[in-house]
Amino acid sequence: MANSTEASGQLTQEQIDTLKKGCHALVSGIDSSYGYVPTLGVGIAFCALFGLSLLGHLVQYIRKRQWTSLAFAAGAMTELIGWAGRTWSSECPYNGDAFLMQITTLIIAPTFFTAGLYIILGALINRLGRHASILGPKMYAIVFLSCDIIALVIQAVGGAMASTESDKINGDTKPGTNIMVAGIVFQMAAMAVFTVLVLDFLRRVFFKNSYLETRKLGPTDHNKLPKAYNWLLAAVFISLFMIFVRSIYRTIELLQGWDGYLITHEGYFIGLDAATMTVAVAIFNFLDPVFLLWGQDDKLKPAGEETELGHMAANGERWDDSATVTDRE
Repeated sequence: MANSTEASGQLTQEQIDTLKKGCHALVSGIDSSYGYVPTLGVGIAFCALFGLSLLGHLVQYIRKRQWTSLAFAAGAMTELIGWAGRTWSSECPYNGDAFLMQITTLIIAPTFFTAGLYIILGALINRLGRHASILGPKMYAIVFLSCDIIALVIQAVGGAMASTESDKINGDTKPGTNIMVAGIVFQMAAMAVFTVLVLDFLRRVFFKNSYLETRKLGPTDHNKLPKAYNWLLAAVFISLFMIFVRSIYRTIELLQGWDGYLITHEGYFIGLDAATMTVAVAIFNFLDPVFLLWGQDDKLKPAGEETELGHMAANGERWDDSATVTDRE
């Protein structure tokens, strides 16, 4: 529990274990693992929001079978499970399973969102020119998805360790907490590198005419680029920003410890984790990458002729985003 050391003067380990396994109302003077009782209405609201986002991304995936929709759906489902755990905790604040359920899922959910962003960038590189990117689409997937998996495992292990220790008398949550922080910082570092590479790619495309050279367009043909790409790029950067904000908050929160100010005040969690993650995933329900990217393939044509993308779209064929532009030329 959040103040397990203080609670040890009032409860035995056996009594704490009994509280953890059952459903008991908050007892005066004995804190829950949260340091407060999660608000029921908030839990229900975010369950509904992430549930709707999950449903939307599943529909998008069923329609077009693009991996980016599946990645966002997986993240929304993970958030939904976590918020179901917090809703459970609102009625059973001492229950150990409910606490473990929410902490392990909510800490790793953004990993799926970043995976979706990596897939989107790889698809953009295929369309705007492999020559403008430092890494090819396959390398983006290999490098950054590997980083995601590593970060996910580190955070999940740390969360499980810290949660187990938090409910013991004189339990030491520091090792697990440090592992969680390491996972979050590692993920932020990977995202920072990814952001730099995205900005460099866009600089080469729009300011060094790499797209024009690759597609043999003239200097006045910038308007041949689908305007939908602008909306998609805006969504990508908004989502990235939300994930960065959440990661910074989580890092500071955990460094303060399990009895720290941030972790024991629900409002910060709602505003800096729940709200940011809702925006990060829901924005792609409204600005659908399947439509804004794959749905624009028939518009990628040089003046007076059709590109391979346009030809494939016209004939109902699917573009294989695992290959590079160079492979096709």
